[in-house]
Amino acid sequence: MPRERLDESGLGLHDVSWTRVSAKLVWTDLVGTVLVGGIVTAGLVLLGVASGGTGGTAGLVWFLIGAAVGIVTLVTALLTPRRIRSIGYALRDDDLVLRRGLMWQRFTAVPYGRLQLVDVNRGPLDRALGMSELKFVTAAASSNIRIPGIPAGQADELRDRLVELAESRRAGL
Repeated sequence: MPRERLDESGLGLHDVSWTRVSAKLVWTDLVGTVLVGGIVTAGLVLLGVASGGTGGTAGLVWFLIGAAVGIVTLVTALLTPRRIRSIGYALRDDDLVLRRGLMWQRFTAVPYGRLQLVDVNRGPLDRALGMSELKFVTAAASSNIRIPGIPAGQADELRDRLVELAESRRAGL
């Protein structure tokens, strides 16, 4: 996977070497976005037709809501490649750092000693593209930490490495 150097000022992430997720993740996200957005848009337009078309107020409202959903779907689809490029992770000495987001960037540090479970998930489209998703269970009850779009072989290696690091860090507690 491509690595890039970023200087995240003020976050203590100087000289962190980020590993990006697979570019194939764009396709799985696009399929989901276009499929759901297309179905919802079509359903709303059909509701507009069933409500009397553009001649009635109710029909016009459904058409406008359908158009809004269609526009949001289009914008989301257009931003998907850039959003996927923003997802990355880095293994540091004491923790795993995840980053994601375009406008609202989110950085999450997961101390190895807090990892309780590292789960590898592969949906049908992910399997077809040779990708996996890592999900982490930590000591915090509300953690929802995941790294999507990791090539399948690397996901298994990363899971084993993280489990090894977690066991060694917990032994020291």
